[in-house]
Amino acid sequence: MSDLEQTVKNCSAEIQIAIARVLAPYRLSIASVPDKHNIPGSFFGEREAGLIADTLYLRHDTPVHSALHEACHYICMSPARRQALDTDAEGDYAEENGVCYLQIVLADLISDMGQNRMLKDMDAWGYSFRLGSAKAWFEQDAEDALAWLQQYHIIDQHHHVTFRLRGDS
Repeated sequence: MSDLEQTVKNCSAEIQIAIARVLAPYRLSIASVPDKHNIPGSFFGEREAGLIADTLYLRHDTPVHSALHEACHYICMSPARRQALDTDAEGDYAEENGVCYLQIVLADLISDMGQNRMLKDMDAWGYSFRLGSAKAWFEQDAEDALAWLQQYHIIDQHHHVTFRLRGDS
């Protein structure tokens, strides 16, 4: 196992159960992929999470940040894109920022993860933010991401997740 694999929190069986509970209101299911098998729907390959239709594919060595990032793409994309979803979540700059913000918020709902661990893992993996770290971006420069999530009723005015998909009435 590489240093990076040991540094970031991965999707153990217990974590996959916790992620499934958090994502259930979004009608997104988890499919566990056997170790060393290719992950269906993985845009980046290797151990990164995969996404096809309403299923998130994870191995035990898939980083939690990758699982939540792909899940948040599903939550944040338009209904039309969600219907045709197969591997490439696409999305524009504003949506990508919303996805990053939401994955940090949802991390607090995963036991043994939390926002601080998510922020550290995002930095360790190489997420890039203009203020130099995920924490600095989240705390000082993410107002546009929050506003975007609120515009689509994914996060409410009190900064809580609504468990609604973009486009849900």
